[in-house]
Amino acid sequence: MTPIPDSTQKSATAEGSVIYYRDGRTVLARQGVDRRNVELAKVPKHVRDAVIAAENRSFYNDGGVSLKGTARAVWSTVTGQQLQGGSTITQQLVRNYYSGLSQERSVTRKFKEILIAMKVDQSKSKDWVLEQYLNTIYFGRGANGVQSAARAYFGKDVDKLTVAEGAYLAAVIQQPSRFADPEGADLDAARSRWQAVINAMGQTGALSRQQVAAERFPVLKAPKKPFELKGQGQYMLDQVTAELNRRGYSDETINSGGLKIVTTFDKKLMTAAEQAVKDVLPDSTPKKVRTGLAAVDPATGEVVAFYGGRHDQVGDYDNAFSAKRMAGSTFKPYTLAAALDNGFDLSTRVDGNSPLRVASADKPIPNDSGRSYGQINLVSATQNSVNTAFVDLGQKVGLDKVAEVAEAAGIPKEQLQGQQAYATFPLGVSSVSAVQNASGFSTFANKGVHMEAHVVKSVTDGKGEKKTVKPVATKVVSEQAAADTVYAMQQVVKYGTGTAARLYDRPVAGKTGTTDDSKNVWFNGFVPQLAVAVNMFRSDDQTVTIPGYGTQFGGQLPAQIWRAFMTEAMAGEPVEEFPEPSQYGYESSYSPPDRGRDVRDQQSTPPADQNDWGNPDSGPTDQQPFGDPAVTEAPTDDGSGDNGRTGRDRQDERPQDAPTAPSDQPQGPPDEGRDTQRDTQRDNLGRPSGTG
Repeated sequence: MTPIPDSTQKSATAEGSVIYYRDGRTVLARQGVDRRNVELAKVPKHVRDAVIAAENRSFYNDGGVSLKGTARAVWSTVTGQQLQGGSTITQQLVRNYYSGLSQERSVTRKFKEILIAMKVDQSKSKDWVLEQYLNTIYFGRGANGVQSAARAYFGKDVDKLTVAEGAYLAAVIQQPSRFADPEGADLDAARSRWQAVINAMGQTGALSRQQVAAERFPVLKAPKKPFELKGQGQYMLDQVTAELNRRGYSDETINSGGLKIVTTFDKKLMTAAEQAVKDVLPDSTPKKVRTGLAAVDPATGEVVAFYGGRHDQVGDYDNAFSAKRMAGSTFKPYTLAAALDNGFDLSTRVDGNSPLRVASADKPIPNDSGRSYGQINLVSATQNSVNTAFVDLGQKVGLDKVAEVAEAAGIPKEQLQGQQAYATFPLGVSSVSAVQNASGFSTFANKGVHMEAHVVKSVTDGKGEKKTVKPVATKVVSEQAAADTVYAMQQVVKYGTGTAARLYDRPVAGKTGTTDDSKNVWFNGFVPQLAVAVNMFRSDDQTVTIPGYGTQFGGQLPAQIWRAFMTEAMAGEPVEEFPEPSQYGYESSYSPPDRGRDVRDQQSTPPADQNDWGNPDSGPTDQQPFGDPAVTEAPTDDGSGDNGRTGRDRQDERPQDAPTAPSDQPQGPPDEGRDTQRDTQRDNLGRPSGTG
């Protein structure tokens, strides 16, 4: 009348998940219950013999229960010997394995345990019972099961344990908390218990008399907290868990389902990302200045590396995934791509004059320092990041189409909603994360196809069934539109505001971005194999200023961090070329400028207060919101200039009618994206004091 329960206790069979780097071998983290089930055949015979000698010498001969054992347990307790418990291994398994049996001390529970143990012994093999027992029992140090115990106490798999080590694990079963990390009297007790197990193995014939005499107490590995993560590890684990949840895996499944999770993260590149930030940023960088980096494989959408922030900045959000910051001029390529995909080409002329009057804007929209460029083509507009030109282009192509391209390129719709009603939408008033921006730019590197950004490659469940993540592929723009967009962005790095990001062994396309009062500074760029975004901002939403380096712009420290990371990431990788742009507008209407001269279109109109556009000392020096510094001299041979800048820095203007970031939009630090008054003083070159 007492059936064997048909369900097991969750805690008895729960098996934690192991999370790996993209190679599928290097462990990133372990999540949940520390248990790795192992077949009995993989447990050395001397380990099994030790457990049987310590817990139930008659295991292979009894009927699942032992009346003598129960009586002996009472006697052992009275005399203090404590070599064996009163329950058989089968009884202990029944108590810990099956549902419906509690740990309470009562005659009813004990009687029920005995009856079920007898039935289990009649219906299951002894080896089955021993295997479940060894995988179920708790060994201390957070280790459940003999395999996890072997790793926790000796740093090796169970099949590598010596006789002495196996005997210690058998000794631990009786008092796992006391013997987990014994010192003083507890260490003496542990040694005594271990010796008793070795002697018992001699009595059962598992060891000879000589072997018993030869065994020595093993050296225990120093205990460590299970699943302890440091640095970027916690950020990685957070993102993996969040994505698994989105894909239908509950926290319970992750913690107890025995999953093998392979992530997209490359351990070497993760290290390179953190090192690039540390190497470039000076020690004087204020703690409130936060830096994020994200690297995405254009062909797969895999986030292969990121930098989420310093260890002392770990909080509710990280700088690469969670922090949403105004995109500024890094948003302009989405406008460019939308135009090129809707009948425009690189030779299309747009209005680069300042100010620009737009019917939907309450006030005229100016350029930096009121500077006019005249009717310029889209290459010059991109290279010089001309605000009025992109506002005019947005009006011509339709802001709804710009929003469609940005959304298809991976920027969530909710982060764009409400923004496209403003004429300044193409100037980057929407907030994005570094991962989203890198993922968006990867579209251009992948010939106009966006691959869904993701951090999980595959998941293998406890039964061995593997599911590989298949990212959603979205055709954003035509292949030719993407190629032309890339060409225009190459000029930014060759001759425009992003020269500090040049890689001399391979072509680079990119875009700088600097928002109102330098509260957000960006450099986004890519080579055919990898797209990377770098952002800098302050947690209090103030101007990003570095002592000795001045107020920052996208083409300065962010571009240098980008270059430092990419130099390491692309080392040894083959050099790949971008697709050729359309001939129309490439050979006929545009040619790169002569070195040493200002970048301007033939029909551009210089400002009245500037006589020589090639003079780095001419023109106003006041900072304008929402743009990037432009270069008025050709880059130096090393591409760095003063702190990676050449000529006079310029910043485009954020027009007065530009909206602030919506309050319901995902945000980074409080008050991000807030509109402020212009800052009228800055260090034009952002270089350390005392340099020429």
